Amino acid sequence: MAEWNASLIQIRGEVMILACCEIESPMNSTKEYFLEGPVVSKSLENLNINRKLTNFRPAEDQKKALISISKLPDGMIYIARSGREIIGYVTFHYPESYFRWSKHPKVLELGGIEISPDWRKKGIAEALLKEAFNNPAMEEFIIVTLEFCWHWDLKGSGLEIFEYQKMLEKLFGMVSLKRRATDDPDITEHPANVLMVRYGKRVSTKDIALFEDMLFEGRAELH
Repeated sequence: MAEWNASLIQIRGEVMILACCEIESPMNSTKEYFLEGPVVSKSLENLNINRKLTNFRPAEDQKKALISISKLPDGMIYIARSGREIIGYVTFHYPESYFRWSKHPKVLELGGIEISPDWRKKGIAEALLKEAFNNPAMEEFIIVTLEFCWHWDLKGSGLEIFEYQKMLEKLFGMVSLKRRATDDPDITEHPANVLMVRYGKRVSTKDIALFEDMLFEGRAELH
């Protein structure tokens, strides 16, 4: 049986209940790996990181980045670990100030998801996302993910660029993120780049309308 506990975190002035659990591996009855989150910085500091988690930066630098995100008022880190080693993670945080989405008070960015090549094809990415989106706090936000093709592990996956794009759409679609068109220059820079969006169940129609208006800022400039 999974062992559950709950913690509280304050995100932009609001106290949210955040779930944390330990689960049995979907592969067999032994505990092959664990899912945890949101993980606090002290816990991350006491873990090692798999040396092949290098999609975004060298592994030790990535561990430092995870710790930094976990310390943000709106930062959340979910991890998969084997023993004391982080083998995968997914991050959530407020968008960087240079992204247009940072102008919206209810947007939370799914910043990155990565699984070590040693642990792929075990359903860990899917399990991490499902665990994160089981958190009731997610229903308070518009979740966006900006998928840039230059971060994709095409060599390791053996996929062509648009095959990889479709794989990501299917993966994020499992937690109701949907692809959206936009004139955001970071997305339009390459035809394989993708913006995906999920509206939380408790996001107001006013906040949704504001976000919809932000998808195509160029249109407003024409009027």
